[in-house]
Amino acid sequence: MTRPLAASGMAAVIALMAAPLAAETPERAKIEAVVAAQHDASVKALKDWIALPTIAAEKRGTPEGAEYMRKLALDAGFQQAKIIPTDGVPAVFATLDAGAKTTVGVYFMYDVKQYDPAEWDTPPLEGTLKQREGEGLVLYGRGAVNQKGPEMAFLAAIKAIQASGRKLPVNLVLVAEGEEEVASTHFDQVVAVPEVQAALSKAVGVFIPAANQSKDGSAAITLGAKGAVEFQLVVGGETSDRYPKTDVHSSNHARIENPAWRLVKALDTLVADDGHTPAIDGWFENVQPLTARQKELIAESAKPGLEAQEKTSLGVGRWIGDEDYVTSLERFYSQPTVNIQGLVAGYTGEGGKTVLPGRAEAKLEFRLVPKMTKAEAVSKLRAHLAKRGFDDVQVTVSGGYGPNETDEDSALIRAQKRLFDEQGVPYTIRPRNAGSWPGVIFNGPPLNLPASQFGLGRGAGAHAPNEWFLIESSDPKVYGLDQATMAYVDYLYVLAEEAAK
Repeated sequence: MTRPLAASGMAAVIALMAAPLAAETPERAKIEAVVAAQHDASVKALKDWIALPTIAAEKRGTPEGAEYMRKLALDAGFQQAKIIPTDGVPAVFATLDAGAKTTVGVYFMYDVKQYDPAEWDTPPLEGTLKQREGEGLVLYGRGAVNQKGPEMAFLAAIKAIQASGRKLPVNLVLVAEGEEEVASTHFDQVVAVPEVQAALSKAVGVFIPAANQSKDGSAAITLGAKGAVEFQLVVGGETSDRYPKTDVHSSNHARIENPAWRLVKALDTLVADDGHTPAIDGWFENVQPLTARQKELIAESAKPGLEAQEKTSLGVGRWIGDEDYVTSLERFYSQPTVNIQGLVAGYTGEGGKTVLPGRAEAKLEFRLVPKMTKAEAVSKLRAHLAKRGFDDVQVTVSGGYGPNETDEDSALIRAQKRLFDEQGVPYTIRPRNAGSWPGVIFNGPPLNLPASQFGLGRGAGAHAPNEWFLIESSDPKVYGLDQATMAYVDYLYVLAEEAAK
C-alpha cells in the first residue's frame, strides 16, 4: 500500500536532507529522492524476503533461498548472478561491472536462525510493522536485522544510484551463502571456485552490510571478528558397546554405564575449575594477546552508562570475577572460549522417568582469536580427549572458520572513519567483534583481502524472538531504512576515493 506523501515520502526526504551531505556523492539530492520514492517497494521487498526463510540447520528453504537471492541480485542491477553448488547449501555469485577503477567485494548471508513461533509476539515470517517505544516504526521478523534488513538497504542503495541515471563509483562482486548460521560449513568451497576467486582478487576489500548503530546514534567500526567452530560430542550405543542402543530401565545402571555421566566427565576436562577458562591441552599456545593500541581502543569504547545498558540487556548483575567494565571488555574481545550451547540426554519432560539413556549429546562452540585456526582447535580437542581415554566420545564438527583481522589503515576502514566524520556520526573502533562471521575466507590466503562490516541503522533480537529492524526512526540521530540506504550510497563513493589514494 502506498503511503500518503505528506506522511511518508516528504517526511523521508526531509529526514534524509537533515543529515550532513557527503561531498563525494554527486547529485546526492537526486539519489535521495529516488530512495524516498522506492521506500514502500523496499519495505515490501524486505517483507517478501523474510517470508522465505532458509534455515540450514533444518535443511529448510534450500535451494529456494539461493534462487531467490540470485533474483534479488539481478533485480538490483547485477549483470550476472549464478548459483554455486557446494557439498551443502548452494551459494550465489554475482558481478556488477560499472566500468569503475575500483572493485569492492560484498558478502551476504541469505540464511537465518531457527525460530519458535510460540515465543514471538508477531508471526516470525510476516514482517510485521509496529511502533516500538523509543525507537520508531520497526519491522519484526526472523532475519530482519541479521542480515536481511541491512542487506536489503544495500540493494536499495545500488538500485537508487542506477535509477538516478548514474553508474556506480565501484564495480561489485557479491558472494552470498546459505550456511552462515551453521558456521559457514562449505563457504570455503565457494571462494575456491576459479571464477569467484578471480573476481574477488580484483577487490580492494570485502564488507558485510550491518546495522551498527546504537540507540544514542553512535556507530561502531570493527577491525575483525573472532572465529567460530560448532561441533557435537556424542556418547552412547552408537559410539561404544558399553552403552545401550536405546533408553533402558534405570535399574540397569548397577551393571551398565550411563553415557550421560561419561559425557559430563569428558566435558568437565575442557574447562578449568572456574567453569570458563579453557583447559584443552595447548589451547593458548598460539593465542595473540591484545596490543597496546587495541587496549586503547577498548578503553575509549567504554563510554559512561554503557556498562549498565549491557548488563540490563544481558540480564546479568556482574561480570566474571566481578571484573570492572574495561577488563570485562578486554576479556570479551581477546579471550577464546569453549562454550556448551546445549545438553540432551534421556528424559526431559515433566516429572521423572526411570530410564538409563542410550545416548547423550552436547552441542558446543569454540570462539577463536588471532592466531588460532579451526584446524588447530579441532586437532587439539581430539588429542585432549584421546589422551584422557575418551575414545568412546564421538566428535562431529558441523562447521567453522578462524578469526579475521583488518588493518586500521585499510581503505575499507579509512572510508568508514571519513564518512562518519563528515556526517557527524560519533563512533568507536573495536579491535574485533566478539561474535563471528567468515571474514577469514577473504582475509586469509589466497585472497588476503581486508574484510570488515559496515552499515548504519539499527535493530536487535538476532537469534532471538521478536527480532526487529528500524524502518522509520523517531530519533534524527539514528538512521531508519532510507537513511541507512543513503549511507551505503555515500560509503561506495567515499570508498572509491580512498581506494584511489
